[in-house]
Amino acid sequence: MQGGLYLVATPIGNLGDITLRALAVLACADVVYCEDTRHSRTLLAHFGIDRPLRAYHEHNADAERPRVLSELARGHVVALISDAGTPLVSDPGFKLVRESLAAGHHVTGVPGASSVISAVTVSGLPTDRFHFAGFLPAREGQRTSRLAELAAIPATLVLFEAPKRLAATLADIAGVLGGERSVAVARELTKRFEEVRRGTAAELAAWAEAEPPRGEIVILVGPPPQREAADEDIEVELAALMPAASLKEAAKAVASKLGVPRSRAYDIGLRLKGRTP
Repeated sequence: MQGGLYLVATPIGNLGDITLRALAVLACADVVYCEDTRHSRTLLAHFGIDRPLRAYHEHNADAERPRVLSELARGHVVALISDAGTPLVSDPGFKLVRESLAAGHHVTGVPGASSVISAVTVSGLPTDRFHFAGFLPAREGQRTSRLAELAAIPATLVLFEAPKRLAATLADIAGVLGGERSVAVARELTKRFEEVRRGTAAELAAWAEAEPPRGEIVILVGPPPQREAADEDIEVELAALMPAASLKEAAKAVASKLGVPRSRAYDIGLRLKGRTP
């Protein structure tokens, strides 16, 4: 196997979700870096893999990074895993990847389980566009400010949250993002007690307050309702495109962007063209 840094996805719950390629890389690695050696040793032992394990987490990453880069410089196969799911997603590793690439080392991903993708697909919310925002701030004031920043994003929002803060966070979502947006809470995905609750943020906040949940939690919030584009909005978009594109091409692009019929955009373009000196 070519030396380099391998970002290996591990199961988020069900051990059967590990890939054959992930097992092959872990079995061949000169060293496996992980968040918690105890947790990862259990995972590797389950599949009969015995490789050196070293900790790499937010508290020691700055100190460990030079060692990893040194191993890569010697041509070693270095695997990086998280406790669950895909490395670097709300886990340390970005700086290691950046510095590995800067040093000219081979870096590749070994894809697999992801709580973000799993939650999006079972939520019942739009999947054509989603925005992953990770964990919200723990303090209420900072949390509501962050939610206000996310409010206008035209996509399904994906958030991680701790069980003890779920009710408060859902209440803040209801207050800041409004009560008309659909919400889903996915809990313990792929595990024995997997559960997905759907409703409004206020409804789910009441549930979380009355029956505090346990386990790993993902919150999903449907996109904001879109107002119908006004003729003036369409004109602005067309005016920016028409000097460099045909009316037909511009109308098609604007219709797709604003979610309006192509014929409407085309007719407004004709009027706009007729006013152009």
